[in-house]
Amino acid sequence: MASPPSEAAWRPSELELGRRATRRRQSTKSVLIALVSSVVFVVVVGWAILSSPGWEDVRRAFFDPEIALASFPSILAGLWVNIQVLFVAAIAVAILGTTLAVLRSLRGPVFFPLRALATIYTDLFRGIPLLIVLYLVGFGLPALGVFGRVPVVLWGTIAIVLTYSAYIAEVLRAGMEAVHPSQRVAARSLGLNHAQTLRIVVIPQGVRKVVPALMNDFVSLQKDVGLISVLGAVDAVRAAQIASAQAYNFTPYIVAALLFVAMALPMIRLTDYVSARLAKREQMGGTV
Repeated sequence: MASPPSEAAWRPSELELGRRATRRRQSTKSVLIALVSSVVFVVVVGWAILSSPGWEDVRRAFFDPEIALASFPSILAGLWVNIQVLFVAAIAVAILGTTLAVLRSLRGPVFFPLRALATIYTDLFRGIPLLIVLYLVGFGLPALGVFGRVPVVLWGTIAIVLTYSAYIAEVLRAGMEAVHPSQRVAARSLGLNHAQTLRIVVIPQGVRKVVPALMNDFVSLQKDVGLISVLGAVDAVRAAQIASAQAYNFTPYIVAALLFVAMALPMIRLTDYVSARLAKREQMGGTV
């Protein structure tokens, strides 16, 4: 028994097949042009650098393979310190940043002191450079003589948490304020109190709206954990500084930079993927 026309398998028309073939040819042509232009660009830039008068001096000072291999183990060990700081700081920043964002979103005059404190905190630590916060926390707090002997890595982690919590709090607050007020009203009409509305309705929707910004801040956090070296912590940057001083060469810094890039690259690509996916989801149904 033949199936009705409405249930027959759909097949593209000749016109649609022609359009698809045209798009494939255009895509192939674009890829080839991009490949050729990239190769030409790399060749021109490489020739300009390699033919410059001071290239040999730069190569010896920054790209010495023997020094790179000799310094790699100590820098890699220092990078493990950065990874530990990153792990602890990311969790603490998420908790403190969310708390600050919630405090700034509280309604009613009775919560004004909390909103004011959260506002002062975010304004203060967004305005002070991270390097100065590291000096204040890493050298100022121990000088009080109250806390005893505390590892400098911990002081560096605290300074990073204080600064990045202010950034994350503002990003989260922007996402929470982007949630339409009708969502809050609907949640309260269903019997949810203010805390439940924030936890179940507002915060999840707000986080989805600012996921790319949060992931970009995490990428920045991955780089800035290297600043704890100014306090004397033997991380990747400090290990590179020691190796550079011993070899009278800057190659260890290049090794440290490449390790940081390798650590951040997966997150950078994930950020691009998530941003593109969210943009595509928002544009679904909008193409004419």
